[in-house]
Amino acid sequence: MPVDASSVDVRSEIEEAMPRAKAELAELVRFTSVHDPLQFPVEECTGAARWVQQAFIDAGVPDVQLIETVDGSLAVVGSRPAPAGAPTVLLYSHYDVQPPGDRKLWDSEPFELTERDGRWYGRGSADCKGNVIMHLLALRALGESIGVGVRIVCEGSEEMGTGGLEALVEQRPELFAADVVVIGDTGNARVGLPTVTTTLRGIANVVVHVETLAGEVHSGMYGGPAPDALAALVQVLSTLRNEQGDNVIDGLDGTQTWDGVEYDVEQFRSDAGLLDGVALAGSGSVADAVWARPALTILGIDCPPVVGSAAAISPRASARLNLRVPPGMDPQAAQDALVAHLEARTPWNARVTVEREAVGSPFRARTDGPGYAALSASMEEAFGQPMGTAGQGGSIPLCNALAQVLPDAEIVLMGVEEPRCRIHAPNESVDPTEIEKMAVAEALFLQRLAGSDS
Repeated sequence: MPVDASSVDVRSEIEEAMPRAKAELAELVRFTSVHDPLQFPVEECTGAARWVQQAFIDAGVPDVQLIETVDGSLAVVGSRPAPAGAPTVLLYSHYDVQPPGDRKLWDSEPFELTERDGRWYGRGSADCKGNVIMHLLALRALGESIGVGVRIVCEGSEEMGTGGLEALVEQRPELFAADVVVIGDTGNARVGLPTVTTTLRGIANVVVHVETLAGEVHSGMYGGPAPDALAALVQVLSTLRNEQGDNVIDGLDGTQTWDGVEYDVEQFRSDAGLLDGVALAGSGSVADAVWARPALTILGIDCPPVVGSAAAISPRASARLNLRVPPGMDPQAAQDALVAHLEARTPWNARVTVEREAVGSPFRARTDGPGYAALSASMEEAFGQPMGTAGQGGSIPLCNALAQVLPDAEIVLMGVEEPRCRIHAPNESVDPTEIEKMAVAEALFLQRLAGSDS
């Protein structure tokens, strides 16, 4: 029989542990653990991995090891066996972070945890080191009374997308065997609103190149009839949206709707940093646009810069396009549609070539299993209101990798990364009440699973 963990008052245990949680998050944020040796020393990632390894050992997971993956990153992998008849839960997070970018845009040192207005600022404070702390708080609150098996997986290259952990899942699936997988790398729809992420968009990027001339020619002598490659590129890119701002890629449905929690318009404007008076692009609700529909973003354009530009017609120009693909849509078919659209819509018979990047599949979580039911009840108990569901506009390739090797497992996505965290941006922060309540929810979730008949 599973060990009875229900007698532990996890709420008070976690509340008392919050000063330690802040100190530990400060230690972890101090590591400049960007998985890119061209930007930061490899030793910083190694140090963060060893810190995480020891922290989970101290939290009651006896067997925690560092495994080098094919991209050179260290995965922190550990396990604590399940009592007889009890389920096993895998707790995922990642210790690597995005580069800080222009430090002049930060109001405090990116790699020093700084408190302002009740929030804790620092690169990785939310994404995803705050979720590492969430897992530690939950495990420590239960201590020896935990009644489920636990697996720990903390990734070292998630932000770079180089696939080290996905390769490890394929090579050694036994390290990830679990009945329920908790992906601690998302967050609530807003502070205090318990939310589980049930969908992720996939990705289908391309790079489009347009050529019109053998080389640059004088705009005064040839301007007019000589086709400008940059103008041709701008024109074809303009066909990817209509006047309302909706994506209108030929052959791609852009009318899907979202049936979970809504995303308030004013909240979105604030979260995204829209300038006063600037309208949102597209029709439909914000939730429809960011969670249920395909979305095309122009990531970059190669063309002459303004400073130093000459009075010459551009013979060639290129753009990298990011296409986010919602659940229910085949990413390969979406990429095919985008390529066909670009080839058909480029004006003046200009030469157009499209380079395809690797596609990533969207993800939809199961919501009909005992794990989801236990999480729903635990989130409601921790926050005092029912749990809602949201999507995630971004992609987490690991979810699909785990779904392939664990077809019977439930995969749930949650965490401390609510919109005000501004993950990946300057002045990333976390609300400590989110860390505390999400840790309570996770501990209650483990208690419920321990007391179930699973």
